[in-house]
Amino acid sequence: MHSDRPESTPDTPADQDAGAAPPDALPPEQSAQEAEPDLAQRLAEAEARAAEHYEAFARARAEMENIRKRAQEDVAKAHKYGIEAFAESLLPVRDSLEMALKADAPSVESIREGVEATLKLLASVFERNKLIEIDPVGQKFDPNRHQAISMVPGAGLTPPMPANHVVSVLQRGYLINDRVLRPALVTVSQG
Repeated sequence: MHSDRPESTPDTPADQDAGAAPPDALPPEQSAQEAEPDLAQRLAEAEARAAEHYEAFARARAEMENIRKRAQEDVAKAHKYGIEAFAESLLPVRDSLEMALKADAPSVESIREGVEATLKLLASVFERNKLIEIDPVGQKFDPNRHQAISMVPGAGLTPPMPANHVVSVLQRGYLINDRVLRPALVTVSQG
């Protein structure tokens, strides 16, 4: 049979009263009032955490700035006083040379002995400070440690020298901690 009234299903809005709230929902003004303190509390907690994090950031930033300043001071001091130990070890060498000059009527032999003693003292200073002499006679020429001044025929030498080997040293070179301070000036054999 057919009726004039539209049929409705339980899921359609026609079964519900207009403006009726679901049974478990709160009236809008009551839920907004309860939500406000919850939101305010959450906002206060978030602001407190943010302030705490900002303080930690500010402390870390200040500490990093202090570390940077201390590192700059340490580098400046290292540049300024880096050779202090070496300079201190050279003082006895200077004292020895000054004593040699103060000698009354020095003989050639006494001057020679004084110079030899001073040279030994200087060699010990170099050794303590890792200043190593480069003495490459007979070794293969190394452009990183040697500077060639001239070349001589290797076959004409006694004994004959292979090509590109150091024949003689004109000026000694020096290393400081395995770094070339001054290359050795050398004569090199050619093939």
